[in-house]
Amino acid sequence: MMLTDQQLAFILAQRVGRLATVDAVGDPHVIPVCYACDGHSLYIALDAKPKRVAPQQLRRVRNILDHPQVALVVDRYSDDWSVLAYVLIRGAASLLAVDSPEHRSAVELLRARYHQYQTMPIDQQPVIVIRPSSVVAWGMLYV
Repeated sequence: MMLTDQQLAFILAQRVGRLATVDAVGDPHVIPVCYACDGHSLYIALDAKPKRVAPQQLRRVRNILDHPQVALVVDRYSDDWSVLAYVLIRGAASLLAVDSPEHRSAVELLRARYHQYQTMPIDQQPVIVIRPSSVVAWGMLYV
């Protein structure tokens, strides 16, 4: 499933999304994430910000391995409620292996979008990829 031009422009204009995963028994887990998108897939780095566990032991990674169906919501909030909007993307997530062609492209997209990733070794960790199966958009996607 491809995003529409309007949906893609909206999600590329926002800086953060919220990734929802569930564990093997169905307990939900939602976290803010940085992401990049090529119009077909969304990519989330396992970055070098301080964490309590190794990247492959993060709850989001364990959850994706147990239950790959995820949701990512990208939204815009404003005190002017006439411009509120969101795009909700549901799909299957997996991990891209380091050094695969798609992994290299994902790292390039992420580094182009977030200057903080320029010096982080995100190329040395798997990247989460989401393949959208459904997209719901609401509100004023363009202002």
